[in-house]
Amino acid sequence: MNRLANKVAVITGAAQGMGAAHARRFVAEGAKVILTDINAEMGGALLRELGPNALFVAHDVTEPASWAEVIRQGEAKFGKINVLVNNAGIIGDIANTRSITDANYMKVIAVNQHGVFYGMQAVIPSMLQAGGGSIVNISSIAGIVACHGAPNVAYVASKFAVRGMTKFVATEYGRYNIRVNSVHPGFIKTPMMVAATDAVGAGATAMIPLARMADPDEVSQLVVFLASDESSFITAEEHVIDGGMTAQ
Repeated sequence: MNRLANKVAVITGAAQGMGAAHARRFVAEGAKVILTDINAEMGGALLRELGPNALFVAHDVTEPASWAEVIRQGEAKFGKINVLVNNAGIIGDIANTRSITDANYMKVIAVNQHGVFYGMQAVIPSMLQAGGGSIVNISSIAGIVACHGAPNVAYVASKFAVRGMTKFVATEYGRYNIRVNSVHPGFIKTPMMVAATDAVGAGATAMIPLARMADPDEVSQLVVFLASDESSFITAEEHVIDGGMTAQ
């Protein structure tokens, strides 16, 4: 339970769902964790649970100035940051391409795509000073295949964009010992995903060869591996965790 000793990690969208699972697993594995979320109440509750190896910063991933404050507070508390988990994301309104509004489209892109860009841009200077690091960008199977019930075109566009940005930054900063990988979950038992699949009913799990949704901690185990030195020669790759959905 010490796989992330000497790691200082920022995890966005950490107040609930997969982000909270990642935060719990990271602290259990020895990391110092900066939790960020727009929901200060839930973020504060998780901070109280996790104790002195965690710090919560209220944070809007779509605002570069908010990212600067996360880095400032994180470095002041724990030192240089060497792990970033870009987990924050939204689904947006369910809509077809003809009916999606400009506001809905741009909100999804702002959080899912621009938020990942701002995060990498903000944390790289700290990683350079730390001598390297690992960035884990949470995408989706909707960034691998444009099907399986994606809610709207903006969601698919943003998740494909995360995949491309991951590869670009990995090739750009690999020489500085900064690794960048993307994780592509399928159906995970989070409040956001359960709400999205309720309308589908039994058809949701029927699309999964393992015939169940994943527990968030199953994704966290993969994220821990990519953040740890165990994955020291893995970069610029897509890591699909979907129970076999994309095999069909």
